[in-house]
Amino acid sequence: MPKDLTDWHATVGGFVARPRFEEYSRKYADHFAMTREDGILELRMHTDGGPAQFGFAAHNAWGQAWQEIGNDPDNEVLILTGTGDQWIATDDLAPEDRDLGELMPMAPPPDFAYEHTYYDAIKLLENMVFGIDIPTIAALNGPSPAHTEFALLCDITLAAEHATILDPHFPSGVVPGDGLQLTLQETLGTKRAAYHLYTADPIDAPTALELGLVNEVLPLPDLLPRAWEIARTIMRQPRAARRFTHAVAQRPWKRRLVQDLGFGLAHEMAGISADRRFG
Repeated sequence: MPKDLTDWHATVGGFVARPRFEEYSRKYADHFAMTREDGILELRMHTDGGPAQFGFAAHNAWGQAWQEIGNDPDNEVLILTGTGDQWIATDDLAPEDRDLGELMPMAPPPDFAYEHTYYDAIKLLENMVFGIDIPTIAALNGPSPAHTEFALLCDITLAAEHATILDPHFPSGVVPGDGLQLTLQETLGTKRAAYHLYTADPIDAPTALELGLVNEVLPLPDLLPRAWEIARTIMRQPRAARRFTHAVAQRPWKRRLVQDLGFGLAHEMAGISADRRFG
């Protein structure tokens, strides 16, 4: 935060304290390794120091972390990446070989499905798009079976050469509705997106660049340095210009989330419920 703004807060008095990096970096340490330098926050997803593993605890933590990061005025640019050579850890099963039990091995009891499935999934994307008001850069460091929409929702998306993007839901017997589908519809268009939703055909990094899903494709060792280079370039401009440019860049995503996120997720949950009840 600019010093004169901090001084003004102290003079006026009565301001509620904002989240502090020292506190939330420890709070979310099981899910993110955080580094901040000159206002640039690098957020690296992980599980036990390795590639992040999907689970309901992470599902809950991610959305809360976006909210606190966005509410810290000392954060000026966000770099989001994964650990090692995977965005989120893959497994050896193709989407068509997974069933609901494998896709959701720790599914919450029906009475808690709202809190841990619908609510967390909504806030996962809402808090990222509506709660983070600074420029965002994704360094998509490899393939992932889930949540590459985080990378696509960032203002700038860099991809490693071996990265892939896919939506695994439909071949697993699940409606594609919790976020990735709307990023594909927005970036690919209706027809291309429908094909990838039905087939889960992976989009490799060069194709993603050609189709406009990512901005640059780089060797993995060059990925994070390039993200930091862009972040430092952004930091040369005035604070208001940075934040208002982010608002302009995110406007289409805000529209898309308002129109489609709740609709898609409700249909995903309805399909899961029907499969368990009648399947």
